[in-house]
Amino acid sequence: MKLSRIAAAVFALAPCVALADEASLSLEALAAQLKAQQMQIEALTAQVESQDKDGAAGAGWFTKTTLGGYGEMHFSHLRNSKGNDAQNPPKGDPNGDSLDYHRYVLYVGHHFNDDVKFFSEFELEHSLSGQGKPGEVELEQAYIDWRYAGSHHFVSGLFLLPVGYFNETHEPETFYGVERPIVEQNVIPGVWWEGGIMGQGELAPGIKYDVAVTTGLNTVNGDIRAGRQKAAKANAEDHAYTVRLRYTGIAGLDTGVTYQRQQDITQGDATATCFGQEKCGQADMLVGHVALSKADFGLRAVYAQWEVEGLVNGAGKQWGWYVEPSYKILPKLGVFARYSELDNKDGVGSTGETRVEQVVAGVNFWLTDRVVFKADVQNENPGTGGGKDKEGFNLGVGLSF
Repeated sequence: MKLSRIAAAVFALAPCVALADEASLSLEALAAQLKAQQMQIEALTAQVESQDKDGAAGAGWFTKTTLGGYGEMHFSHLRNSKGNDAQNPPKGDPNGDSLDYHRYVLYVGHHFNDDVKFFSEFELEHSLSGQGKPGEVELEQAYIDWRYAGSHHFVSGLFLLPVGYFNETHEPETFYGVERPIVEQNVIPGVWWEGGIMGQGELAPGIKYDVAVTTGLNTVNGDIRAGRQKAAKANAEDHAYTVRLRYTGIAGLDTGVTYQRQQDITQGDATATCFGQEKCGQADMLVGHVALSKADFGLRAVYAQWEVEGLVNGAGKQWGWYVEPSYKILPKLGVFARYSELDNKDGVGSTGETRVEQVVAGVNFWLTDRVVFKADVQNENPGTGGGKDKEGFNLGVGLSF
């Protein structure tokens, strides 16, 4: 009787023992599987960290690559005092009104790590490029930015020159008026980029510096804007040296001074006609700027000048200035007025007044922070030294992203 009870108990416990053995085996298999997965996770993590560190291509590279850009379209209705077209009229339009998608710019950047970055810009001007077309495709920027110590950077490649205020910051929503300020187009030949190297950083809180060595201008007649080389098989016989100091230590204030020296803007061209000198074409540029923004009030002012030595056909002195107050009457609606004077022919010796005066006034309406509609009226008087006056209005739309 006792043996039968023991046997019955053994038979009753047998399934439980089998289940316990099976459970033990399942737990061991699960532990092995989890260990294998953990090893895979650690390997992938190490791979990603390695890629982040050395910038190698692979999974996740796109998280460090950025895209952006801006564009603007303009409509112009400008006439001279005789009622004639003041612009080059488009074909088939006797009135000379023009509509132009002036520029579209695409940004592409990449962060190799916290200290090494790449930035580039492609620009299409006037919508169509190619033989017989009005526009062109340009590489406006392509440079490496290396932060080598604290707030100090070393820049190498193709970049915008640190000249004044507008040359580096010119997205359409950042300024008033359909067209860019005339002084910062024709005296400061903006937008102006060259190839070279640059150091920049902060000397003290709010005191910033830029020092650049780049390709210089290349012109035999002193035409500053036409002399930009833009690193397109640029003649590098004579470099340009640019220094800028800025102060931004007060909220809403950006003020600074820029100086550039180039020993010979003819790049040693033997066809340059000089006043009996063996070498001519030394050029010195000086620019001062102030940009102030307090609550709804804004003010910008710029003065720029060139001194060019020795060229017979070139203007020995070229200068310009403008002042532009603005006021936001609503959070998204602002009004402005800009008065400009400039002379790109001062010292040429031509008869008549060569000083140009321009008055522009209008409104900006920001649909969002980065989408803006613009309208302005313009009156430009080129003096008696030649050229056409321009009277009329401009409309524009601009965006950046």
